[in-house]
This record gives sequence, C-alpha cells and structure tokens, in this order.
Amino acid sequence: MNKKYPRKNADKELLRAPKKTDYDFVKSDPWRVLHIQSEFVEGFNALAEIGPCISFFGSARTMSDDSYYKAAYETAALLVKKDLGIITGGGPGIMEAANKGAFESGGLSIGCNIELPLEQIPNKYQDISFEFRYFFVRKMMFVKYSVGFVIFPGGYGTLDELFEALTLAQTNKIEHFPIVLFGKDYWKDLNQWIDECLLERYCSISPEDKNLYRIVDSPQEAVDYIMSTIDKNDYM
Repeated sequence: MNKKYPRKNADKELLRAPKKTDYDFVKSDPWRVLHIQSEFVEGFNALAEIGPCISFFGSARTMSDDSYYKAAYETAALLVKKDLGIITGGGPGIMEAANKGAFESGGLSIGCNIELPLEQIPNKYQDISFEFRYFFVRKMMFVKYSVGFVIFPGGYGTLDELFEALTLAQTNKIEHFPIVLFGKDYWKDLNQWIDECLLERYCSISPEDKNLYRIVDSPQEAVDYIMSTIDKNDYM
C-alpha cells in the first residue's frame, strides 16, 4: 500500500494557534480530526498482523558509501534472519540502508514516510509503504509495531525519536524494549552529558534510567543485544 496525500504542511496548520480573525477555526479543526483518524485506521489496519519488527532511525543525509549506511544495511539483514521485520521512515540515508538490507535479505521491509516542506522521496526497498501527514501518527506506528529501536547517527528528528522512546520507557508507558544507539564515537559526548549533567550534577534521572539504552559499535553486537532482551515467548 502506498497512500499519497497532497503536499501541504498539515502539522503546521494543526499546531498553529488560532487568531481572532480565524472565523472558520471551529469548522476546520474537526475536519482535521477526521483526517487524523483515517491515518490511524489505515495504519492500524495494514500493520495489525505483520509480526514483531525493529524500527531504524538515522540521518536521511547519510550516503551509500558511508560506514554507517553499510552498518545499517548489515544490521537489518541480520535481524530479518531472526524473523524480525524492519520499519523505517521510508526515506533515503539510514532509512534506505535498513529497508534495503531487509528487502534484499528476504525479510519484511516497511516504510512510514512523512510529508515534508522539502519532499522526502520514498526509497524503493519497501514491501509496505505509507505516507503520513502528521508526525505524531507516524511516531505512533513506530512505537506500536516495534519490539526494539536501532538509532544511528542523525539530526533533530533522530534525537526526537530517541528521547521520546526513552521517556515512554522511563514512565512505563511502553514495554522496556531494547533501545540501541549505534556508533560509540558519535554518541559518546551525549552519553557523557547524560552521565555528568542529568545523572550526577542535577539528579534529573535515576541511575537505572541509564539502563534504558545500549551503545554498540557493530551490527552483530546490536543484534545480540536485541535478541537477548526481547521476550521471545511474547513476540516470536
């Protein structure tokens, strides 16, 4: 399935504060609720029976000759051999690498693309492909249908997915599935800041919160950690 929507900034329109001159505000937002509902229903219906999956996140700017691209490809290929599907944001870079690794290894490859002002072109390595208007609907699909996250180097969007997953796990809003950060060199400064600032200086998190993620440096290490953490009786 590949659902296309008109290219508008739906999130921006939804989140814009109403003005006194917006006389049609009451009329427009209820209609947006119906669009949002349709995205949830469509996603839930299509993914209801896909089985356990791992979601990959990372920069759309990563080129195919980059070591992280190659690592994402290999990690996805190894995971599908463990009967896990792969879900990504459906775009280029790390997303393409993970979809490609799953697709070319005969596993399930899913892309949840997002409508952006600068168009993100879906990669071609997807068995199931969506295009969402709303970030929060798309993010729900990642969380609901995943039993683990693998997070490669990326920008604001990648960090957003990381910290949302950590917050949901910390507050017991989701099962404590494995959250893997790939690339020790990339994540070392952030990890140090969490240790020194959040944990030690300001006590903003508890010591056990550091156990909510694992930093790895090889595809096999990522796969081994995921397989040792997920509850196979529930998911496999």
